[in-house]
Amino acid sequence: MKEVMAIIRINKINPTKQALVDAGFPAFTAIKGLGRGRRPVNFEILQAMNENPSDSVEVLSTLSQGGRLIPKRIISLIVPDETVPDVIQTIIKVNKTGNPGDGKIFVMPIDDVVRVRTGETGAKAIDEMTG
Repeated sequence: MKEVMAIIRINKINPTKQALVDAGFPAFTAIKGLGRGRRPVNFEILQAMNENPSDSVEVLSTLSQGGRLIPKRIISLIVPDETVPDVIQTIIKVNKTGNPGDGKIFVMPIDDVVRVRTGETGAKAIDEMTG
């Protein structure tokens, strides 16, 4: 089993959630986060981009100075090893714009999972069709 954790733009959370459900991955956790990459950010431009997402491609290329953290969304899924590539491709398909800030995906090993309600462990605990 693996945990796939993706940090994405706030305006991409709903399309990402829908794409994951459509791809057969309905079980995930989504939380709010704050962060930034290596590049400096101009928050006035970022605000304009969030207000008018259709202009975001042009706006992103002009981002400059700034040191504050920006809002992000973090999605986490625990999936069987063989489905990791499908999860990753689903997330990339929705979030890739080709511009800085598209996000990051991390894949981490999971030793075990326990379903609290039933006590099931391992793959049975993450199979949404059981329990």
